[in-house]
Amino acid sequence: MSQIPGKDKVLSMLGLAERSRNVVSGGFATEQAVKSGKASLVIIAEDASGNTRKKYSNMCDFYKVPCVLHGTKDVLGHSMGKEERSVLAVTDQGFANSIRKHLGDSK
Repeated sequence: MSQIPGKDKVLSMLGLAERSRNVVSGGFATEQAVKSGKASLVIIAEDASGNTRKKYSNMCDFYKVPCVLHGTKDVLGHSMGKEERSVLAVTDQGFANSIRKHLGDSK
């Protein structure tokens, strides 16, 4: 049914991570998670503004947190049962590893 094997799995994993409270979303919460060392993976929406992409990409480089571009703001929010989300952080290492595996671990 799915067009791209890894894509739907990533969104399913985000939904599971959200339900188990292993995701924080939104700019402020994501920034706090990265700076406090709680973020294991940051996901930025592909349609996020250039400023947002640059800010979180640079922050992740500085704090040595893996960072990927994936999905649209609408798709990311919907996968967690919320409004649009430009950026989110996965706080559980197991979920982060699984999502990175399905994404092909690209930055």
